[in-house]
Formats: sequence, structure tokens, C-alpha cells
Amino acid sequence: RLKYPSTYAWRLQGIYWDKYRQSSVDRVMPGAFTMQTHGMCGASPQSLPCVPLAKPFVAHTSVHRGASGRRAGSPRAHRPRRGARPQCSAHSPTLAPDATPQPSPTTPAPTGQDWELDFCSRPMLDERGKRVWELLICEPGPRGWRHVQVFPNNKINSGELGRVLQALLTAPGARKPERARFFRGQMQTIISRALADQDIVPLPSRRCYTLYDWLAQRAKEVYPAHPRFSPLKAGTRLRSDWGPVAELPPALRGEAWSFVQLPMDVLLKEYEDVDAGRAFGSRAPVPEGTGQDTLVPGVAVYSRRAGPLAAWTAGLELCGVVADTERAGLVLQAGVSQQWRYGRYGRSEETSAEAEAWQAAKADAGGLHFLAIMASADAETCSGLWILCDPGDPAA
Repeated sequence: RLKYPSTYAWRLQGIYWDKYRQSSVDRVMPGAFTMQTHGMCGASPQSLPCVPLAKPFVAHTSVHRGASGRRAGSPRAHRPRRGARPQCSAHSPTLAPDATPQPSPTTPAPTGQDWELDFCSRPMLDERGKRVWELLICEPGPRGWRHVQVFPNNKINSGELGRVLQALLTAPGARKPERARFFRGQMQTIISRALADQDIVPLPSRRCYTLYDWLAQRAKEVYPAHPRFSPLKAGTRLRSDWGPVAELPPALRGEAWSFVQLPMDVLLKEYEDVDAGRAFGSRAPVPEGTGQDTLVPGVAVYSRRAGPLAAWTAGLELCGVVADTERAGLVLQAGVSQQWRYGRYGRSEETSAEAEAWQAAKADAGGLHFLAIMASADAETCSGLWILCDPGDPAA
């Protein structure tokens, strides 16, 4: 980042770009190297200068070309941690040993457009010695509505779940949400059927950030306090593993891509276009302890059809981007288990080190990273910007 009066620069494609003066300054930083570039479709390699990450060990800004082997065309306007996992500041209701859980007293009825839902067995036993099942529903954010309800293990079906949902939605002041996210693929049939019966769109997704934090809090404070606490064995947890890596659909392909990075404050400034409806995108919670000058690693994708590409990408429940050194490329993750081969690079010692360093930088930022879609490296705006955070595995 360069210090200009009333300006800021974005580090992309081995250059510093002065956003307001619309001029670029070629700067190859000390320790930078020239690497082979490949693209989203495996083009022939070319060499470009690149700027190193603000860490001493490796560079982080090489452009990987697309199938055409040419630089993306002129910009067109398209308008349509180092830290822990994100933690919610609000406390969830505590489950007394034999009490029936109740909604949070601070918000007695749901009013938001989105729910995050989990329906799964917990590390507790009932009076019969059978595993207790628990329904958790929350609205995104630390102060949103929350509901807890326990189920005996012989009442686990879409009909029972649907009756509970109907009772919640008919409570005084309740408003039906448009969609409900859930991350346990094994429960998809039961949850989807119960939600559909209430005209709520079921959305399998790992973007259940508030729910993940709530589960972590309950796993630490609530479940161990139960008199019949019984830890789940590792093999009995309902975990959703990622599926095989598939080839990327043509509609989602760009022409070139780069490993990039931005300070947190600049990234949030760029996201204002998404908030204003001028670009596609979404945003994960920022991990606690993330400073305004924290460097956030990302991937910038360039395409002359940046607008349509961003629109197609917005149709996915994006979860994250992974630098896969075994396959020498990028993997795009969405939903609960979907994975696509998003980009490739020429395998070498330097490119593998760069990919590993990008993954390490993401871990240092608490899993925080971003995906930007632009018409070119010189474009003044992003057509799409997604601020992502690796959700990890649920705590319970």
C-alpha cells in the first residue's frame, strides 16, 4: 500500500495501482521473483514480475493467464485472522439439566430474513440412557433471535421438526424467514422437507458463522454441565466431508487470476460497492482482533465478461478458496460439499512455495480471505467481491 494524499493503492498483478490518479507504477520489490503463469484453463506459461507479500519468505502477486494467453481487455463498467474464529458477543440460553429450553428472552420471536439451523444429536443422555437430539435456530449476528429445543431420539423426523417450526412461526410478532442455512448434509432430507412445508427455502451451506460460534460456546459451557453428559465418539459425529473436486462449469471461468492481498480497511472500503448494490458479493464476519491494517490474502480473477461472471458466482453459496499444492491450482468451495477446480498454475518450487505461503497467510488471518472478480487488473471497480472465512468443523 502506497501513501498518497487522499488516495490508496491496490496491489495487483505486480504493480501498485493508484485508484484515483488512474496510473500504475511498476515496482518490483526486493526479493520478488519471476514465475511461470498458467490460467483458469491451463494456458501456455508466460513470465510476469510479481510483488512479494509483506512477509519475508515469499511473493504473493503473480498473474495466471487464461486460455487465450492474452491480457484481459479494457475495463468495462458493470453495475447491476491473525486471531480466533469469529466469536459472537451475545450469550446463548443455558440448558439446565432437566429443563425444557426456551427461546432467548431478549428476542421472543423471529423477525429476520435468514435463519441458521442445526438438528443433531448432542453429547447428553436422557432418563432412558438414549442420546438427546437438539434443535438450534438463530438469526445471523450476536443479537439475533435464538431458539433451543430438545428431542427424544424416537422423534427425529420431518413431521416433528415441521410442527416445531410451525409453532415458532405462529408466535405473536413472528415473521417467516426467506431461507434457512444448515451445514449437516446427512440431515438434508429431514431439514429440507420440514422447511419446504413451511415455505422456507432450505439452503445447505457452511456459511453458518453465528451458529458455529454458538455451538462452540455450548460445547464448552452447556453440554459438559449436564448431569448425563456423554462425549460423542469421533466416529459417531454427523460430519459433512467435502466431495470430490469437479471441473469448473464454463460459466464460472475467468481468463486470468492472481494471488493478492489488501489491508483490512481497504478491503472494507471496496466492499461498500456491494453494500450499495453496485457489485455482487457477500461478507463473512471479521474475526475478533483483526486490525484495520491486517493484510488479508485473496484471489483476484480477471475476465472481460466480469459482470456476467460475478452474477453466476453470486448464485453459489461460496464458502472459501483453497490453494491446492497437490493439484497445483485453486479449489473453489461452496454449499456443504461442492468443490471445483478453479485455477491452475505451472508447478515449480517457487509457485508451490507461493501457494503454501498464501494458505499460511490465510491461517494467520483467522481463515479470513477474499475473492474479487474484475474486468482487468487496471479496472477501477470490482464486479464481484466476496469476503470469506474458513468455517472449520462444528464443535458439537
